[in-house]
Amino acid sequence: MNHENDRQDGEANDDEIDPALVAILEQLWRAQCETPGRAWSLAKLSKQAGVPMSGLRRHLTGLVDGGLAVTTLAEDGTGSASLSEDGRAFCAEVFGAPAP
Repeated sequence: MNHENDRQDGEANDDEIDPALVAILEQLWRAQCETPGRAWSLAKLSKQAGVPMSGLRRHLTGLVDGGLAVTTLAEDGTGSASLSEDGRAFCAEVFGAPAP
């Protein structure tokens, strides 16, 4: 029996990486390469990654818990995010070193 057909539409296979997570990591890496040492706003990350704010926040929570990202959140709901040192090392390995 093929268990892949048993999952609900929209559910990711355990072996698949969520494309939204990849898009967020790509934009965090882009932010690091273009503006080293500066975090990007959550609004900018959401727009650039093409991920709704709710999805962005959910994925960022996982990235922060995994030690790959750092976020700053204000009481009004705004905030910013950047890669941690481990996140920079991970992205450099996955996406390649930034151009000089």
